[in-house]
Amino acid sequence: MSPEPRTDPGPARRPDRHGRALAAFAALLADPTRAAFCDALLDGRAWTAGELARYARVAPSTASEHLSRLVAGGLLAEERQGRHRYVRVASPAVATLLEDLTSFAESGGSGPPAPRTLGEATRLSAEARARTCYDHLAGRLGVAVSDALLARGLVADDTGPAVTEHGRAWLADQAIELPPRTGRRGGRPVVRSCLDWTERRNHLGGALGAALCRTALDRAWVERIGSGRALRITPDGGRALRELLGVEVP
Repeated sequence: MSPEPRTDPGPARRPDRHGRALAAFAALLADPTRAAFCDALLDGRAWTAGELARYARVAPSTASEHLSRLVAGGLLAEERQGRHRYVRVASPAVATLLEDLTSFAESGGSGPPAPRTLGEATRLSAEARARTCYDHLAGRLGVAVSDALLARGLVADDTGPAVTEHGRAWLADQAIELPPRTGRRGGRPVVRSCLDWTERRNHLGGALGAALCRTALDRAWVERIGSGRALRITPDGGRALRELLGVEVP
């Protein structure tokens, strides 16, 4: 005799709020315009709605609608100054998530698509040499700095990256400060590995990565190229990197 048909769908078939939340989050990034906005904002700066509209080549009204969805979804935060509406990545945790997703997307399958124009090829080449990854250094420069920190014992990676006592003394000698709340439960990690999507190797992020990038910009060791994420290493920066870390400019 065959068993009675089951009428209760069971826990596995009941609507799952976690699944719905994940689907809603994925939908935020499924649109090319919203994804382009997030990519642009990974340079660590605040952009106006108009700047993002021009970047993504969409109408201002279209940009405003997409930005409202990203803000409501918690990916972006907005600030208003007079008539201008500025938006930025909501937090370092969100930036880390977006970078990880980008690295996964770029490293999977056949890799990133080939550039379509000479200008795009030039931009991608510059970003591969040196760029910001939200608020830390990436590209060949970021990987070279990370390698130097590990080789000199300033950072150890036995059970996960961590700043050594020697590293903290070196940072103090260079007047490079970590945020005062670093290391507290729920706060930003002091240092973390971040997969570099162009080099396919790790560079260092976290509070240490942010402090090094901020120092490099403040001391004019690097400067931004245009309005994007690419960086140019200055002559002073090349000398400082060689003297302090033995890094040869890529």
